[in-house]
Amino acid sequence: MATVSTSLLIPSPSPSSLSKTKTKTKSHHAFYSSSPPIFQKNPFLHHFHSCRFLSISSQFPVGGLSSSSVVRAQASVAERQPTLPPYNVLITGSSKGMGYALAKEFLKASDNVVICSRSAERVESAVQSLREEFGEQHVWGTKCDVREGQDVKNLVAFAQRNLGHVDIWINNAGSNAYSYKPLAEASDEDLIEVVTTNTLGLMICCREAIKMMLNQPRGGHIFNIDGAGSDGRPTPRFAAYGATKRSVVHLTKSLQGTCSRTFFNPVIARLFILQAELRMQDVKNVVVHNLSPGMVTTDLLMSGATTKQAKFFINVLAEPAEVVAEYLVPNIRSIMANGSMKPTYIRFLTGLKAYTQIFSEMKLGSLDRK
Repeated sequence: MATVSTSLLIPSPSPSSLSKTKTKTKSHHAFYSSSPPIFQKNPFLHHFHSCRFLSISSQFPVGGLSSSSVVRAQASVAERQPTLPPYNVLITGSSKGMGYALAKEFLKASDNVVICSRSAERVESAVQSLREEFGEQHVWGTKCDVREGQDVKNLVAFAQRNLGHVDIWINNAGSNAYSYKPLAEASDEDLIEVVTTNTLGLMICCREAIKMMLNQPRGGHIFNIDGAGSDGRPTPRFAAYGATKRSVVHLTKSLQGTCSRTFFNPVIARLFILQAELRMQDVKNVVVHNLSPGMVTTDLLMSGATTKQAKFFINVLAEPAEVVAEYLVPNIRSIMANGSMKPTYIRFLTGLKAYTQIFSEMKLGSLDRK
């Protein structure tokens, strides 16, 4: 089955954007696109307002991470410094669509990129095209089915052989099995495809990325791409896909916590950070973020534009993958350049932008009818 990465998301307006970097974007409207933690006085609390992670003394066992790895991680980030480019980037589900557009944008910035897909033929074709444009010394590709743990382990080994280390790991692989129908009509095969790719695959990739980055002197950043349903809104006709994308945000919060700006109450924000898995294990050199590309004009999105309402929203809000990548990649790279080790939620299609475009289109439509 083909691996697809797409997003169909109209987010709620947020009080403020989590990303401080503003990048000009183009506007191309396409018709189809066993005890609780002990709270102790902390020397980093004065940084809390800016979402810096808290270093806590914890009674929690390290668990699946070896104590030696954690010690190395702590030693390597005693004082975080900006990471200089070029960056080494790995993107799953990147032989076409959003993943391919992200790869091209990183290559334009002279970074090094590993792409992958479950289709060896598509990977070979994509690598050939990218090498013709950017040279053979900056891009590599390999077959990987993110649903298979051994495949992802092999992907890590492949990246280490060719890049040495990975600074940025983007979990883009996702699937809706090209199916838009009520849940009651969905086949077992389609449901298994969606859940194993979007949820199991994401978990496996996060696990292997964290294990790899813990032992890297530079650490690393993981970016999980969300999609329609990640904000809790209903996704009729692709309910399974929406449910899996809701789990993307939950997984990121469970691993990393959330930025204090998400909450007006700093006490609640502190609880979220302290309860994050990586914080509880004193991991300071690996950060997990969320990326929200909004509505992207991929084959999957266009195949679902069968109703008048769907066509309206696609026409007003959807953007080509290249336009979205032009916005996301500079924001991702700025996190590296600033040496930031706080979780970030980078959104291309903000609530304000979405509602402004919808109301503008409705107003123009009403004027045209006069």
